[in-house]
Amino acid sequence: MATVAGSTPSATSSWGSTLALAYALTHPDRVTALVLTAVTTGSREEIDWITDGVGRVFPEAWQQFAGATPTGERVVEDYARRPRDPDPAVRSAAADAWDAWESTHISLDPSWEPGPLHDDPRERANFATLVTHYWAHDCFLPSDASVLARADALEGIPGVLVHGRRDISSPVVTAWKLHQAWPGSELHVVEPEGHGGDVETELTCRAIDAFVDR
Repeated sequence: MATVAGSTPSATSSWGSTLALAYALTHPDRVTALVLTAVTTGSREEIDWITDGVGRVFPEAWQQFAGATPTGERVVEDYARRPRDPDPAVRSAAADAWDAWESTHISLDPSWEPGPLHDDPRERANFATLVTHYWAHDCFLPSDASVLARADALEGIPGVLVHGRRDISSPVVTAWKLHQAWPGSELHVVEPEGHGGDVETELTCRAIDAFVDR
Protein backbone atom coordinates (compact mmCIF):
# COMPACT_ATOMS: atom_id res chain seq x y z
CA MET A 1 0.00 0.00 0.00
CA ALA A 2 1.20 3.51 -0.63
CA THR A 3 -0.29 6.84 0.22
CA VAL A 4 1.05 10.27 -0.64
CA ALA A 5 -0.15 12.57 2.11
CA GLY A 6 -1.76 15.64 0.67
CA SER A 7 -3.59 13.63 -1.97
CA THR A 8 -6.70 11.54 -1.44
CA PRO A 9 -5.64 8.55 0.71
CA SER A 10 -5.70 5.36 -1.33
CA ALA A 11 -4.56 1.79 -0.85
CA THR A 12 -2.53 0.10 -3.56
CA SER A 13 -0.50 -3.06 -4.01
CA SER A 14 3.19 -3.23 -3.13
CA TRP A 15 3.93 -1.96 -6.64
CA GLY A 16 2.23 1.21 -5.45
CA SER A 17 5.03 1.80 -2.97
CA THR A 18 7.55 1.73 -5.83
CA LEU A 19 5.45 4.22 -7.78
CA ALA A 20 5.08 6.49 -4.75
CA LEU A 21 8.81 6.45 -4.10
CA ALA A 22 9.66 7.15 -7.73
CA TYR A 23 7.18 10.03 -7.76
CA ALA A 24 8.56 11.49 -4.52
CA LEU A 25 12.11 11.34 -5.86
CA THR A 26 11.06 13.10 -9.07
CA HIS A 27 8.69 15.64 -7.50
CA PRO A 28 9.74 16.10 -3.86
CA ASP A 29 8.06 19.51 -3.71
CA ARG A 30 4.66 17.88 -4.31
CA VAL A 31 4.93 15.29 -1.52
CA THR A 32 4.31 16.06 2.14
CA ALA A 33 4.68 12.51 3.51
CA LEU A 34 4.77 8.85 2.49
CA VAL A 35 3.13 5.87 4.14
CA LEU A 36 4.27 2.62 2.49
CA THR A 37 3.02 -0.87 3.26
CA ALA A 38 4.47 -4.13 1.88
CA VAL A 39 7.44 -2.12 0.67
CA THR A 40 9.04 -2.73 -2.71
CA THR A 41 11.45 -0.59 -4.73
CA GLY A 42 11.44 -2.45 -8.05
CA SER A 43 15.13 -3.36 -7.95
CA ARG A 44 16.57 -6.14 -10.09
CA GLU A 45 17.54 -7.96 -6.90
CA GLU A 46 13.90 -7.98 -5.75
CA ILE A 47 12.62 -9.06 -9.16
CA ASP A 48 15.13 -11.89 -9.53
CA TRP A 49 14.27 -13.08 -6.04
CA ILE A 50 10.53 -13.25 -6.65
CA THR A 51 10.90 -14.97 -10.05
CA ASP A 52 13.89 -17.18 -9.30
CA GLY A 53 15.41 -17.09 -5.82
CA VAL A 54 12.24 -17.93 -3.92
CA GLY A 55 12.08 -21.09 -6.02
CA ARG A 56 14.43 -22.57 -3.44
CA VAL A 57 11.47 -22.61 -1.08
CA PHE A 58 9.01 -23.96 -3.67
CA PRO A 59 11.17 -26.09 -6.00
CA GLU A 60 8.32 -28.19 -7.38
CA ALA A 61 6.19 -25.20 -8.33
CA TRP A 62 9.23 -23.31 -9.63
CA GLN A 63 10.15 -26.18 -11.93
CA GLN A 64 6.70 -26.01 -13.48
CA PHE A 65 6.89 -22.23 -13.69
CA ALA A 66 10.42 -21.76 -15.02
CA GLY A 67 11.46 -25.17 -16.31
CA ALA A 68 11.02 -24.15 -19.96
CA THR A 69 13.02 -20.92 -19.68
CA PRO A 70 16.18 -21.19 -21.83
CA THR A 71 19.41 -21.65 -19.91
CA GLY A 72 21.11 -18.37 -19.15
CA GLU A 73 17.97 -16.26 -19.64
CA ARG A 74 16.19 -14.47 -16.83
CA VAL A 75 12.81 -16.00 -16.11
CA VAL A 76 11.10 -12.62 -16.17
CA GLU A 77 12.47 -11.82 -19.64
CA ASP A 78 11.20 -15.14 -20.94
CA TYR A 79 7.75 -14.47 -19.52
CA ALA A 80 7.75 -10.91 -20.85
CA ARG A 81 7.75 -12.34 -24.37
CA ARG A 82 5.14 -15.04 -23.90
CA PRO A 83 2.09 -12.75 -23.33
CA ARG A 84 2.87 -11.15 -26.71
CA ASP A 85 3.20 -14.41 -28.63
CA PRO A 86 1.09 -14.61 -31.84
CA ASP A 87 -0.39 -17.89 -30.62
CA PRO A 88 -3.34 -17.30 -28.23
CA ALA A 89 -2.67 -20.67 -26.58
CA VAL A 90 0.86 -19.58 -25.66
CA ARG A 91 -0.40 -16.29 -24.26
CA SER A 92 -3.09 -18.02 -22.21
CA ALA A 93 -0.70 -20.64 -20.85
CA ALA A 94 1.80 -17.96 -19.85
CA ALA A 95 -0.85 -15.97 -18.00
CA ASP A 96 -2.07 -19.07 -16.18
CA ALA A 97 1.47 -20.09 -15.21
CA TRP A 98 2.33 -16.62 -13.97
CA ASP A 99 -0.85 -16.45 -11.89
CA ALA A 100 -0.16 -19.89 -10.39
CA TRP A 101 3.36 -18.85 -9.42
CA GLU A 102 2.15 -15.61 -7.84
CA SER A 103 -0.33 -17.60 -5.76
CA THR A 104 2.39 -20.06 -4.75
CA HIS A 105 4.98 -17.64 -3.44
CA ILE A 106 2.45 -15.84 -1.22
CA SER A 107 1.11 -19.14 0.17
CA LEU A 108 3.07 -18.88 3.43
CA ASP A 109 1.23 -15.68 4.28
CA PRO A 110 -1.14 -16.34 7.22
CA SER A 111 -4.04 -14.77 5.30
CA TRP A 112 -3.46 -16.74 2.07
CA GLU A 113 -6.34 -18.71 0.57
CA PRO A 114 -5.85 -21.47 -2.04
CA GLY A 115 -6.81 -20.75 -5.63
CA PRO A 116 -5.89 -18.39 -8.44
CA LEU A 117 -5.21 -14.74 -7.76
CA HIS A 118 -7.35 -13.69 -10.71
CA ASP A 119 -10.43 -15.71 -11.61
CA ASP A 120 -11.03 -13.91 -14.89
CA PRO A 121 -8.74 -15.10 -17.74
CA ARG A 122 -8.54 -11.63 -19.26
CA GLU A 123 -7.53 -10.12 -15.93
CA ARG A 124 -4.86 -12.82 -15.56
CA ALA A 125 -3.51 -11.97 -19.02
CA ASN A 126 -3.48 -8.23 -18.37
CA PHE A 127 -1.75 -8.68 -15.02
CA ALA A 128 0.96 -10.97 -16.39
CA THR A 129 1.59 -8.70 -19.39
CA LEU A 130 1.98 -5.54 -17.31
CA VAL A 131 4.06 -7.07 -14.51
CA THR A 132 6.51 -8.84 -16.79
CA HIS A 133 6.90 -5.78 -19.02
CA TYR A 134 7.91 -3.55 -16.11
CA TRP A 135 9.99 -6.17 -14.34
CA ALA A 136 11.91 -7.15 -17.47
CA HIS A 137 12.96 -3.49 -17.75
CA ASP A 138 13.90 -3.12 -14.05
CA CYS A 139 10.74 -1.03 -13.59
CA PHE A 140 12.48 1.61 -15.73
CA LEU A 141 14.56 2.47 -12.65
CA PRO A 142 17.91 0.84 -13.47
CA SER A 143 21.21 1.04 -11.55
CA ASP A 144 21.91 4.68 -10.59
CA ALA A 145 18.26 5.58 -11.16
CA SER A 146 17.03 2.94 -8.71
CA VAL A 147 15.08 3.98 -5.64
CA LEU A 148 17.65 2.69 -3.15
CA ALA A 149 20.51 4.44 -4.96
CA ARG A 150 18.71 7.78 -4.51
CA ALA A 151 16.95 7.18 -1.21
CA ASP A 152 19.00 9.74 0.68
CA ALA A 153 17.29 12.41 -1.46
CA LEU A 154 14.08 11.62 0.45
CA GLU A 155 15.50 13.39 3.50
CA GLY A 156 13.03 16.02 4.65
CA ILE A 157 10.00 13.97 3.54
CA PRO A 158 8.50 12.14 6.54
CA GLY A 159 7.99 8.44 5.87
CA VAL A 160 6.46 5.44 7.60
CA LEU A 161 7.29 1.94 6.35
CA VAL A 162 5.10 -1.00 7.37
CA HIS A 163 6.16 -4.53 6.44
CA GLY A 164 5.34 -8.10 7.45
CA ARG A 165 8.14 -10.29 8.82
CA ARG A 166 6.69 -13.33 7.02
CA ASP A 167 6.61 -11.64 3.62
CA ILE A 168 8.69 -14.17 1.71
CA SER A 169 7.75 -12.69 -1.69
CA SER A 170 9.19 -9.31 -0.75
CA PRO A 171 11.53 -9.93 2.20
CA VAL A 172 11.72 -7.25 4.86
CA VAL A 173 15.35 -6.55 3.95
CA THR A 174 14.12 -4.16 1.24
CA ALA A 175 12.14 -2.08 3.73
CA TRP A 176 15.10 -2.18 6.12
CA LYS A 177 17.58 -1.00 3.45
CA LEU A 178 15.23 1.82 2.48
CA HIS A 179 14.82 2.82 6.12
CA GLN A 180 18.60 2.85 6.61
CA ALA A 181 19.11 5.07 3.55
CA TRP A 182 16.17 7.41 4.23
CA PRO A 183 16.92 9.87 7.03
CA GLY A 184 13.94 10.44 9.29
CA SER A 185 11.91 7.42 8.13
CA GLU A 186 10.18 5.01 10.54
CA LEU A 187 10.07 1.23 10.05
CA HIS A 188 7.41 -0.98 11.63
CA VAL A 189 7.88 -4.74 11.18
CA VAL A 190 4.76 -6.76 11.89
CA GLU A 191 5.96 -10.14 13.13
CA PRO A 192 3.00 -12.47 12.38
CA GLU A 193 2.00 -11.11 8.95
CA GLY A 194 3.20 -11.44 5.38
CA HIS A 195 2.51 -9.31 2.29
CA GLY A 196 -0.19 -7.20 3.92
CA GLY A 197 -2.65 -8.02 6.67
CA ASP A 198 -5.01 -6.57 9.24
CA VAL A 199 -2.31 -5.27 11.57
CA GLU A 200 -0.36 -3.71 8.70
CA THR A 201 -3.54 -2.06 7.47
CA GLU A 202 -4.28 -0.68 10.93
CA LEU A 203 -0.76 0.73 11.30
CA THR A 204 -1.04 2.27 7.84
CA CYS A 205 -4.33 3.96 8.69
CA ARG A 206 -2.92 5.30 11.96
CA ALA A 207 0.11 6.74 10.19
CA ILE A 208 -2.07 8.43 7.56
CA ASP A 209 -4.35 9.87 10.25
CA ALA A 210 -1.34 11.20 12.16
CA PHE A 211 0.00 12.99 9.08
CA VAL A 212 -3.44 14.43 8.33
CA ASP A 213 -3.77 15.68 11.91
CA ARG A 214 -0.48 17.50 11.59
